[in-house]
Amino acid sequence: MARLPKLPRLLAGKIYKTGQTRGADDDQVFQNRVGRNSTVLIPFGVWQAHSNIRVKAYENGYIVLISPTEYFDKYGQDISVFGLEVGVNALVYYEKREDWLMHLPENYGYREPNSRTSPLNGQYAARIANTTADSDKRINRGYTNSGLKGAGIRLYEYADTKALDETRLQLEAAFWHTVDANEKMLSAGMLQEDIDCRSKAILDRSKELGLLSYDDLIGARILNAAKELVCPLCLEPISAAGMLSRLPQASGRERHDLTVTEINLFHIKELAFGEFNHKPYNLGWGHHHCNVVCKDVGISHTLDWMKEVLGRNAIVLTE
Repeated sequence: MARLPKLPRLLAGKIYKTGQTRGADDDQVFQNRVGRNSTVLIPFGVWQAHSNIRVKAYENGYIVLISPTEYFDKYGQDISVFGLEVGVNALVYYEKREDWLMHLPENYGYREPNSRTSPLNGQYAARIANTTADSDKRINRGYTNSGLKGAGIRLYEYADTKALDETRLQLEAAFWHTVDANEKMLSAGMLQEDIDCRSKAILDRSKELGLLSYDDLIGARILNAAKELVCPLCLEPISAAGMLSRLPQASGRERHDLTVTEINLFHIKELAFGEFNHKPYNLGWGHHHCNVVCKDVGISHTLDWMKEVLGRNAIVLTE
Protein backbone atom coordinates (compact mmCIF):
# COMPACT_ATOMS: atom_id res chain seq x y z
CA MET A 1 0.00 0.00 0.00
CA ALA A 2 1.33 3.46 -0.95
CA ARG A 3 2.33 5.84 1.83
CA LEU A 4 -0.83 7.33 3.31
CA PRO A 5 -1.49 10.56 5.24
CA LYS A 6 -0.75 10.05 8.92
CA LEU A 7 -3.39 9.45 11.58
CA PRO A 8 -3.35 11.51 14.79
CA ARG A 9 -0.57 10.16 17.00
CA LEU A 10 -2.80 8.79 19.77
CA LEU A 11 -5.00 6.87 17.33
CA ALA A 12 -2.05 5.55 15.32
CA GLY A 13 -0.42 4.35 18.53
CA LYS A 14 -3.62 2.69 19.69
CA ILE A 15 -3.96 0.70 16.47
CA TYR A 16 -0.29 -0.29 16.50
CA LYS A 17 -0.46 -1.47 20.13
CA THR A 18 -3.24 -3.94 19.31
CA GLY A 19 -0.39 -6.14 18.09
CA GLN A 20 1.29 -6.12 21.50
CA THR A 21 0.70 -8.26 24.57
CA ARG A 22 -0.55 -7.06 27.94
CA GLY A 23 1.88 -5.79 30.54
CA ALA A 24 3.97 -7.88 32.93
CA ASP A 25 6.17 -6.81 35.83
CA ASP A 26 9.64 -8.03 36.75
CA ASP A 27 8.26 -10.65 39.14
CA GLN A 28 6.49 -12.46 36.31
CA VAL A 29 8.04 -14.80 33.78
CA PHE A 30 6.30 -13.03 30.89
CA GLN A 31 7.70 -10.29 28.66
CA ASN A 32 6.25 -6.82 29.06
CA ARG A 33 4.26 -5.45 26.11
CA VAL A 34 6.01 -7.09 23.17
CA GLY A 35 4.73 -8.33 19.82
CA ARG A 36 2.12 -11.09 19.85
CA ASN A 37 4.36 -13.11 17.53
CA SER A 38 7.09 -13.43 20.19
CA THR A 39 8.26 -16.66 21.83
CA VAL A 40 5.29 -18.46 23.40
CA LEU A 41 5.23 -19.91 26.92
CA ILE A 42 3.10 -23.05 27.20
CA PRO A 43 2.19 -24.69 30.53
CA PHE A 44 2.90 -28.42 30.41
CA GLY A 45 -0.70 -29.31 31.25
CA VAL A 46 -1.92 -27.19 28.35
CA TRP A 47 0.63 -28.82 26.03
CA GLN A 48 -0.84 -32.20 26.96
CA ALA A 49 -4.48 -31.13 26.69
CA HIS A 50 -4.58 -29.35 23.32
CA SER A 51 -3.24 -31.16 20.28
CA ASN A 52 -3.57 -28.10 18.02
CA ILE A 53 -0.98 -26.12 19.97
CA ARG A 54 1.60 -28.88 19.49
CA VAL A 55 1.48 -28.66 15.69
CA LYS A 56 1.23 -24.89 15.32
CA ALA A 57 4.20 -23.12 13.76
CA TYR A 58 5.20 -20.34 16.16
CA GLU A 59 7.22 -17.65 14.41
CA ASN A 60 9.69 -17.22 17.27
CA GLY A 61 9.41 -20.63 18.84
CA TYR A 62 7.91 -21.85 22.09
CA ILE A 63 8.97 -22.94 25.57
CA VAL A 64 6.99 -25.47 27.58
CA LEU A 65 7.07 -24.86 31.34
CA ILE A 66 6.91 -27.98 33.49
CA SER A 67 6.78 -28.02 37.29
CA PRO A 68 9.55 -29.70 39.31
CA THR A 69 7.01 -32.13 40.81
CA GLU A 70 5.95 -33.36 37.38
CA TYR A 71 9.41 -33.37 35.88
CA PHE A 72 11.46 -34.95 38.64
CA ASP A 73 8.92 -37.01 40.59
CA LYS A 74 6.38 -38.08 37.98
CA TYR A 75 8.46 -38.43 34.81
CA GLY A 76 11.95 -39.01 36.22
CA GLN A 77 13.48 -36.27 34.05
CA ASP A 78 12.31 -37.94 30.82
CA ILE A 79 9.60 -36.07 28.90
CA SER A 80 10.71 -37.16 25.43
CA VAL A 81 7.43 -39.05 24.96
CA PHE A 82 5.77 -35.62 24.74
CA GLY A 83 8.28 -34.37 22.17
CA LEU A 84 10.01 -32.26 24.81
CA GLU A 85 13.52 -31.90 26.17
CA VAL A 86 14.54 -29.62 28.99
CA GLY A 87 17.03 -27.08 27.74
CA VAL A 88 15.84 -27.44 24.15
CA ASN A 89 12.13 -26.60 24.06
CA ALA A 90 11.18 -26.93 27.73
CA LEU A 91 12.19 -25.58 31.13
CA VAL A 92 11.67 -26.72 34.67
CA TYR A 93 9.69 -23.84 36.12
CA TYR A 94 9.74 -23.21 39.89
CA GLU A 95 6.80 -21.37 41.49
CA LYS A 96 6.68 -23.08 44.92
CA ARG A 97 9.36 -22.77 47.58
CA GLU A 98 8.95 -26.41 48.63
CA ASP A 99 9.76 -27.50 45.07
CA TRP A 100 12.84 -25.29 45.11
CA LEU A 101 14.08 -26.79 48.36
CA MET A 102 13.28 -30.35 47.29
CA HIS A 103 14.86 -30.04 43.85
CA LEU A 104 17.56 -27.36 43.94
CA PRO A 105 18.59 -26.83 40.31
CA GLU A 106 22.26 -26.66 41.27
CA ASN A 107 22.04 -30.26 42.48
CA TYR A 108 21.28 -31.35 38.92
CA GLY A 109 23.85 -29.09 37.29
CA TYR A 110 21.11 -26.93 35.86
CA ARG A 111 21.74 -23.31 34.93
CA GLU A 112 19.65 -20.30 33.92
CA PRO A 113 18.90 -20.02 30.18
CA ASN A 114 20.31 -17.25 28.01
CA SER A 115 18.14 -17.77 24.92
CA ARG A 116 14.42 -17.79 24.10
CA THR A 117 14.88 -19.99 21.05
CA SER A 118 16.12 -23.56 20.86
CA PRO A 119 18.57 -24.43 22.29
CA LEU A 120 17.77 -22.45 25.43
CA ASN A 121 21.27 -22.90 26.90
CA GLY A 122 19.78 -23.57 30.32
CA GLN A 123 17.26 -25.81 32.01
CA TYR A 124 15.21 -23.83 34.53
CA ALA A 125 13.55 -20.57 35.52
CA ALA A 126 12.01 -19.54 38.84
CA ARG A 127 9.49 -16.97 40.07
CA ILE A 128 8.89 -17.72 43.73
CA ALA A 129 7.18 -15.16 45.97
CA ASN A 130 8.68 -14.09 49.28
CA THR A 131 7.03 -14.85 52.62
CA THR A 132 6.93 -13.09 55.97
CA ALA A 133 9.93 -15.11 57.13
CA ASP A 134 13.20 -13.20 56.82
CA SER A 135 14.91 -16.19 55.23
CA ASP A 136 12.25 -16.67 52.55
CA LYS A 137 13.21 -13.97 50.09
CA ARG A 138 11.78 -13.78 46.59
CA ILE A 139 13.54 -16.01 44.08
CA ASN A 140 13.68 -14.74 40.50
CA ARG A 141 15.96 -16.76 38.25
CA GLY A 142 16.19 -16.85 34.49
CA TYR A 143 15.28 -14.11 32.02
CA THR A 144 15.82 -11.33 34.55
CA ASN A 145 18.55 -9.19 32.97
CA SER A 146 17.79 -6.08 30.95
CA GLY A 147 18.75 -7.71 27.66
CA LEU A 148 16.62 -10.80 28.20
CA LYS A 149 13.79 -9.82 30.53
CA GLY A 150 10.90 -12.25 30.49
CA ALA A 151 10.94 -15.69 28.89
CA GLY A 152 8.09 -15.15 26.44
CA ILE A 153 4.42 -14.31 26.08
CA ARG A 154 1.19 -15.92 27.25
CA LEU A 155 0.12 -18.61 24.81
CA TYR A 156 -3.42 -17.32 24.34
CA GLU A 157 -2.13 -13.89 23.25
CA TYR A 158 -0.17 -15.28 20.30
CA ALA A 159 -0.84 -14.19 16.72
CA ASP A 160 1.39 -14.47 13.67
CA THR A 161 2.55 -11.53 11.55
CA LYS A 162 -0.16 -12.04 8.95
CA ALA A 163 -2.90 -11.94 11.59
CA LEU A 164 -1.35 -8.84 13.17
CA ASP A 165 -1.25 -7.00 9.85
CA GLU A 166 -4.80 -8.01 8.94
CA THR A 167 -6.29 -7.17 12.32
CA ARG A 168 -4.65 -3.75 12.40
CA LEU A 169 -6.03 -3.04 8.94
CA GLN A 170 -9.51 -4.27 9.87
CA LEU A 171 -9.49 -2.33 13.12
CA GLU A 172 -8.71 0.89 11.29
CA ALA A 173 -11.42 0.11 8.75
CA ALA A 174 -13.81 -0.35 11.67
CA PHE A 175 -12.71 3.00 13.09
CA TRP A 176 -13.75 4.75 9.88
CA HIS A 177 -17.27 3.50 10.63
CA THR A 178 -17.55 5.57 13.80
CA VAL A 179 -20.55 7.89 13.67
CA ASP A 180 -18.36 11.03 13.64
CA ALA A 181 -15.01 9.90 12.22
CA ASN A 182 -14.76 12.71 9.65
CA GLU A 183 -15.70 15.44 12.13
CA LYS A 184 -13.31 14.26 14.85
CA MET A 185 -10.39 13.72 12.47
CA LEU A 186 -10.80 17.29 11.27
CA SER A 187 -10.79 18.46 14.90
CA ALA A 188 -7.64 16.40 15.50
CA GLY A 189 -5.80 18.26 12.74
CA MET A 190 -6.21 16.09 9.64
CA LEU A 191 -7.06 17.83 6.39
CA GLN A 192 -10.25 16.82 4.58
CA GLU A 193 -8.31 15.59 1.53
CA ASP A 194 -6.10 13.49 3.81
CA ILE A 195 -9.13 12.00 5.56
CA ASP A 196 -10.71 11.11 2.22
CA CYS A 197 -7.48 9.63 0.87
CA ARG A 198 -6.66 7.50 3.90
CA SER A 199 -10.17 6.26 4.70
CA LYS A 200 -10.77 5.23 1.05
CA ALA A 201 -7.43 3.43 0.81
CA ILE A 202 -7.98 1.56 4.08
CA LEU A 203 -11.53 0.52 3.19
CA ASP A 204 -10.55 -0.50 -0.35
CA ARG A 205 -7.59 -2.57 0.87
CA SER A 206 -9.74 -4.19 3.56
CA LYS A 207 -12.35 -5.15 0.99
CA GLU A 208 -9.67 -6.50 -1.35
CA LEU A 209 -8.33 -8.79 1.41
CA GLY A 210 -11.78 -10.01 2.49
CA LEU A 211 -11.74 -7.98 5.70
CA LEU A 212 -14.81 -5.88 5.02
CA SER A 213 -17.68 -8.36 5.01
CA TYR A 214 -20.48 -6.34 6.58
CA ASP A 215 -22.54 -9.44 7.35
CA ASP A 216 -19.64 -10.86 9.36
CA LEU A 217 -18.80 -7.57 11.08
CA ILE A 218 -22.45 -7.08 12.09
CA GLY A 219 -22.79 -10.71 13.18
CA ALA A 220 -19.68 -10.33 15.36
CA ARG A 221 -21.18 -7.25 17.11
CA ILE A 222 -18.41 -5.01 15.73
CA LEU A 223 -20.82 -2.92 13.63
CA ASN A 224 -24.57 -2.48 13.94
CA ALA A 225 -27.15 -2.85 11.17
CA ALA A 226 -26.56 0.77 10.17
CA LYS A 227 -22.85 -0.10 9.67
CA GLU A 228 -21.81 2.04 12.63
CA LEU A 229 -19.02 0.99 14.95
CA VAL A 230 -20.49 -0.14 18.30
CA CYS A 231 -19.21 -1.42 21.62
CA PRO A 232 -19.53 -5.23 21.39
CA LEU A 233 -21.01 -5.51 24.89
CA CYS A 234 -23.44 -2.60 25.30
CA LEU A 235 -23.94 -2.04 21.53
CA GLU A 236 -23.84 1.74 21.94
CA PRO A 237 -22.51 3.51 18.82
CA ILE A 238 -18.94 4.68 19.40
CA SER A 239 -17.68 8.22 18.92
CA ALA A 240 -14.25 8.70 17.40
CA ALA A 241 -13.60 11.17 20.21
CA GLY A 242 -13.31 8.27 22.66
CA MET A 243 -10.24 7.01 20.81
CA LEU A 244 -8.52 10.38 20.94
CA SER A 245 -8.81 11.28 24.61
CA ARG A 246 -7.67 9.83 27.93
CA LEU A 247 -10.13 8.24 30.33
CA PRO A 248 -11.44 10.79 32.86
CA GLN A 249 -9.87 10.36 36.32
CA ALA A 250 -11.59 10.59 39.67
CA SER A 251 -10.82 13.76 41.59
CA GLY A 252 -7.98 13.20 44.05
CA ARG A 253 -6.87 9.98 42.29
CA GLU A 254 -5.24 11.50 39.23
CA ARG A 255 -2.18 9.82 37.76
CA HIS A 256 0.12 11.69 35.41
CA ASP A 257 1.11 8.48 33.60
CA LEU A 258 -2.41 7.20 32.87
CA THR A 259 -2.55 6.00 29.26
CA VAL A 260 -6.00 4.39 29.17
CA THR A 261 -8.42 5.84 26.64
CA GLU A 262 -12.20 5.57 26.77
CA ILE A 263 -12.30 3.16 23.81
CA ASN A 264 -10.08 0.07 23.83
CA LEU A 265 -9.39 -3.08 21.84
CA PHE A 266 -12.15 -5.63 22.49
CA HIS A 267 -11.94 -9.38 21.79
CA ILE A 268 -15.37 -10.63 20.72
CA LYS A 269 -14.62 -14.22 21.66
CA GLU A 270 -12.35 -14.18 24.68
CA LEU A 271 -8.73 -15.27 24.63
CA ALA A 272 -8.31 -18.84 25.86
CA PHE A 273 -5.81 -21.71 25.89
CA GLY A 274 -6.12 -23.93 22.86
CA GLU A 275 -7.62 -21.12 20.78
CA PHE A 276 -5.94 -18.37 18.82
CA ASN A 277 -8.53 -15.63 18.92
CA HIS A 278 -6.49 -12.58 18.05
CA LYS A 279 -7.64 -12.70 14.45
CA PRO A 280 -9.86 -10.88 11.91
CA TYR A 281 -13.57 -10.66 12.67
CA ASN A 282 -12.88 -11.26 16.36
CA LEU A 283 -11.57 -7.81 17.26
CA GLY A 284 -13.55 -4.65 17.72
CA TRP A 285 -13.42 -1.42 19.70
CA GLY A 286 -15.33 -1.12 22.96
CA HIS A 287 -15.74 0.98 26.08
CA HIS A 288 -13.02 0.58 28.68
CA HIS A 289 -15.59 -0.13 31.40
CA CYS A 290 -17.44 -2.70 29.26
CA ASN A 291 -14.11 -4.42 28.63
CA VAL A 292 -13.40 -4.52 32.37
CA VAL A 293 -16.82 -6.06 33.04
CA CYS A 294 -16.23 -8.78 30.44
CA LYS A 295 -12.72 -9.50 31.70
CA ASP A 296 -11.74 -12.93 30.31
CA VAL A 297 -15.13 -14.62 30.43
CA GLY A 298 -16.49 -13.31 27.13
CA ILE A 299 -19.57 -11.43 25.98
CA SER A 300 -22.05 -14.31 26.15
CA HIS A 301 -21.28 -15.24 29.77
CA THR A 302 -21.22 -11.57 30.76
CA LEU A 303 -24.65 -10.94 29.24
CA ASP A 304 -26.04 -14.01 31.06
CA TRP A 305 -24.63 -12.68 34.33
CA MET A 306 -26.05 -9.19 33.68
CA LYS A 307 -29.46 -10.71 32.96
CA GLU A 308 -29.38 -12.51 36.33
CA VAL A 309 -28.34 -9.30 38.11
CA LEU A 310 -31.13 -7.30 36.47
CA GLY A 311 -33.62 -10.04 37.27
CA ARG A 312 -32.70 -10.03 40.95
CA ASN A 313 -32.84 -6.25 41.10
CA ALA A 314 -36.25 -6.21 39.38
CA ILE A 315 -37.59 -8.35 42.22
CA VAL A 316 -36.11 -6.02 44.83
CA LEU A 317 -37.54 -2.93 43.13
CA THR A 318 -41.07 -4.38 43.09
CA GLU A 319 -41.04 -5.21 46.80
